[in-house]
Amino acid sequence: MGHQHETGSGTLTTLVAGAVIGAAGLAWWLLNEAERRSRISRQRSMLHAPRMQDGSEVLEPDENRLLEQRVEKLNAEIARVRAQLERLGSED
Repeated sequence: MGHQHETGSGTLTTLVAGAVIGAAGLAWWLLNEAERRSRISRQRSMLHAPRMQDGSEVLEPDENRLLEQRVEKLNAEIARVRAQLERLGSED
């Protein structure tokens, strides 16, 4: 009877060890799959992301036109201030 009891506990230990190893293997595989899917998702989103060189591709045409008008106004004001400064510098 003692021999059967040792065989039974050895079998139970083997089954528990196998279950633990199997669970660890499954967890490792699931983590790798999640990481792979995340990496593929990031790569796909980068492929479909708008190509931004000067930022104009991101704006709508109306927004782009408004931005261009504002830049033109700013450039005109900068030129006006520069001319004033040059006149002040030449008066001295």
